[in-house]
Amino acid sequence: MLRSRSPWMLAALLASLVVVVQALLVPLFAAPAAHLAPRDLPVAVAGPPPATADLAARLAAARPGGFAVTTLPDATAADRALRDREVYAAFVVGPDGVALHTAPAASPTVAALLTEAAGQLSAGRPVPVVQVVPADPDDPRGAGFAAGFLPLALTGMLAGALLTVLVARRAVRLAGLLGYAVLAGPAATAVLHGWLGVLAGDPWREAAAIGLFALATAATVAGLGALLGRAGLGLGALLVFLVGNPLSAVAAAPELLPQPWGVVGQFLPVGAGGTLLRSAAFFDGAGAGRSLAVLAGYALVGLALVLVGSRSPRVGAGSPTPAARPAEVTV
Repeated sequence: MLRSRSPWMLAALLASLVVVVQALLVPLFAAPAAHLAPRDLPVAVAGPPPATADLAARLAAARPGGFAVTTLPDATAADRALRDREVYAAFVVGPDGVALHTAPAASPTVAALLTEAAGQLSAGRPVPVVQVVPADPDDPRGAGFAAGFLPLALTGMLAGALLTVLVARRAVRLAGLLGYAVLAGPAATAVLHGWLGVLAGDPWREAAAIGLFALATAATVAGLGALLGRAGLGLGALLVFLVGNPLSAVAAAPELLPQPWGVVGQFLPVGAGGTLLRSAAFFDGAGAGRSLAVLAGYALVGLALVLVGSRSPRVGAGSPTPAARPAEVTV
């Protein structure tokens, strides 16, 4: 239909369309990062009850609505909560004052933010900081983890789209998706853990987490493509990358994003995948329950749609074969 219009009209329409898409994408990607702030960020205060009650009140007054404070009896309980991913940091009250126990592996951004907050609460006096679950020494700021996770999402989308477009038989598509997941986990782990050193856990656990994420993203795109055709492939890209990536909080923490978007992001593949990989790489799997269930759900639903979907956006599928012309008979 567009081809029947004049070239000038077509160029104007395409340029306008791209500008509209740009106007939508820029705030979608930039707004969450530009408005990072603690919003019900889980932290703990540990120590004698009178002191912890006073410290909790000071935290609430310093940033109303910023912290969800849990009171714990001592430093041992606080460190256990950090290793279980129940809190991001703990303010521990002891004989010598307040010490801050952190888990930079959960979010270096949050650890830095809370270190600054601890200094403000102590009126400028130095606050001892104990890194209970440190980030990998080769990636102390978590930049490598965040940057390395994005290609995993992109290649998962690519695998799902290519298998949908180029492979006609459903059983073969299904085998391709499963084979991709089995190979993607160890391959990505070899790079992120063995070569770049941005992961620090058990390699097999990390490979399993990446493999499940790869299957969830690829199966989601392939399943929607099988159900809706080319529109499904576009919807899969929207769900996995265009919306899922900026709301994933892989480089920060879900509780730092404007709500409810931080929560929404954890129910999308990229957000759940980032949380699962952090749990596998730094916390021995602690705190992985919800993200594991979310990714398993996407994977199972996507695979089911591949089996039952009837649409096939294959190359050349939309171009009907010209009917054979009848042979001319010469008398």
